Amino acid sequence: MTPVTETPSASRGHGLRRDIDLLEALASEEAQRAGGLGVVRLAQLVGREKTQVSRALKALAGEGIVERDPDTLEYRLGWRLFSLVARTAQNRLVRVAEPAMHALSAELEETSHLCVLSDREVLTLLSVSGHDFRVHGWEGRGVPAWQTSAGRVLLADATPDELYVRFGTTSEVPVPALWALIQEGVRLGYARVDEEFEAGLVGVSAPVRDFRGRVVAAINISAPKGRLGDRLTEAGRVTARTAGRVSALLGWEPRPMTAPRARLT
Repeated sequence: MTPVTETPSASRGHGLRRDIDLLEALASEEAQRAGGLGVVRLAQLVGREKTQVSRALKALAGEGIVERDPDTLEYRLGWRLFSLVARTAQNRLVRVAEPAMHALSAELEETSHLCVLSDREVLTLLSVSGHDFRVHGWEGRGVPAWQTSAGRVLLADATPDELYVRFGTTSEVPVPALWALIQEGVRLGYARVDEEFEAGLVGVSAPVRDFRGRVVAAINISAPKGRLGDRLTEAGRVTARTAGRVSALLGWEPRPMTAPRARLT
């Protein structure tokens, strides 16, 4: 009897199925709770040899589908996978955020902005005005992340090493000072700037989180200092409440911190 050989297409199909099994394991509640999983645990979950899992993970990491924590050596879902999802996720983000932003703008009588991180810049996806007067046409405009309250909020999940990788080659960015400002925003629940980006302009931003608890956007209020400068604390708290409501609509459930944040030395 002639043995049945596996066709190349069938082999590729089995390989894809095994890769999908690994991605599903990395998307599991266990992996999200732990912030990642090691090769041994992943091999147990998918029922494969450790060496096979290690080779597959390295190949996936090379394509950006998964990423490996340099400290714990554990794997998590990667930037490229999320960038593919973002094409539809950002549309959903805008749809969910817009009604809340209208209410925020009406309450503060200021323009609100929905922002995301794009490399070293903050990009505005949507601006909503609470009145006829608008300071800037921000939609589609990129501004330096380190100079804005939105940027400091969007970088809240970054480690010190990640900040050095992203900004360390940029001479105008003092990374230790940026880290301190980011942590201040984490403690307050919102970040604030006072004429640091543009003379006469102040602003506050609060984080929007997805179902994993990761910061995926920032809601920002910016206005001339003469109009908003005395209300920054109030504006920050109101913006944080609005961002929290949007986060809840995206599936985020606040959880207590299980470990202290890394320190910048």
